[in-house]
Amino acid sequence: MMNEDATSGRRRAGEDPAKRSQILKGAYRVFMERGFDAASMNDITRAAGVSKGTIYVYFRNKEELFEALVDDERLRLTAGLYEALAGPDFETALRRFLVALVGLATSDEAVRAQRTVIAIAERMPALGARFVEEGTRKAEAALAAFLAARADAAGLDIRDARAAAENLVTLAIGTILRRRLYGADAAEPDEKAVAATADRALAAFLAAARAGVW
Repeated sequence: MMNEDATSGRRRAGEDPAKRSQILKGAYRVFMERGFDAASMNDITRAAGVSKGTIYVYFRNKEELFEALVDDERLRLTAGLYEALAGPDFETALRRFLVALVGLATSDEAVRAQRTVIAIAERMPALGARFVEEGTRKAEAALAAFLAARADAAGLDIRDARAAAENLVTLAIGTILRRRLYGADAAEPDEKAVAATADRALAAFLAAARAGVW
């Protein structure tokens, strides 16, 4: 339910989602163009088209604004990712998930976000930790639950679903993401490259799982 002032019927300060979104969109442009350190609240004010006072109603400082932006972008980018695991056929669902994961992790938007977080992780370790926990770790947890529930019926010998999930995610995105992060691959991989990467990871994983590696 909308939280409104009982007398005026207007949203209380800091609780207008449209205004918050406006600020975050402006902040996104500034952070992506200038990086965290070079960006200023004045820059964000101009980009968002709001007053500095309005920004401080919603966010106490640049760090809090950046953390909110990271959280919002992660939710936007991962929307629909986990639904891929709901398919009735085990291997098809797993492949769909891996294709979506590889495409997401290596997209220009995701790579820029990861580079920005890495650049400030030493000074803001809590943000870096949350970025990992809510990103890669969340994907691994969803995958582990999927494997724990359905691996036996698929003929796989998996005793440690979490370890299996962690290894599969690493197989899928480890090399291709590293090349993207360091600029060795400047462009996003196309659909064919994403699918090929997912297929190789899936084949290696299934062979290991059938052998009882985990």
